[in-house]
Amino acid sequence: MSFTFKQEKLDPAFIEKLNTISGEPIKTCMQCGTCSVVCPMESSMQHTARAVMHLAQFGQRETLLSANTPWVCASCHSCEVRCPRGIDIPRVMESLRQVILRENENYVKLADIDREKIADAPQIALVSTFRKHTA
Repeated sequence: MSFTFKQEKLDPAFIEKLNTISGEPIKTCMQCGTCSVVCPMESSMQHTARAVMHLAQFGQRETLLSANTPWVCASCHSCEVRCPRGIDIPRVMESLRQVILRENENYVKLADIDREKIADAPQIALVSTFRKHTA
């Protein structure tokens, strides 16, 4: 999967924010691509895990925050287990979600969900969705 993104200026403050929230050393990623190979959700993501780390290393805030990738991540930790640098990529994905949610922007809005889907969905699925996707 290839990715394209618009030219953005390096945002050192954004890189530091991701490092602080995630506690992960984003700059240590060596772009081996192992994380993307083992990701079960890769085909549904706009950017692979490797691309997310690449974009994060260069502070590409708008590209990262507008992608579906952090929301699609299953947090299964397959990428972390295989990462030769031991980077907890699901924590980086969570930090991306937190940046958006801290700006009080909900990824999922109750009003946008069809009432039939709500009625048919298991309650635990709704609770976990709103915990992960709403401020």
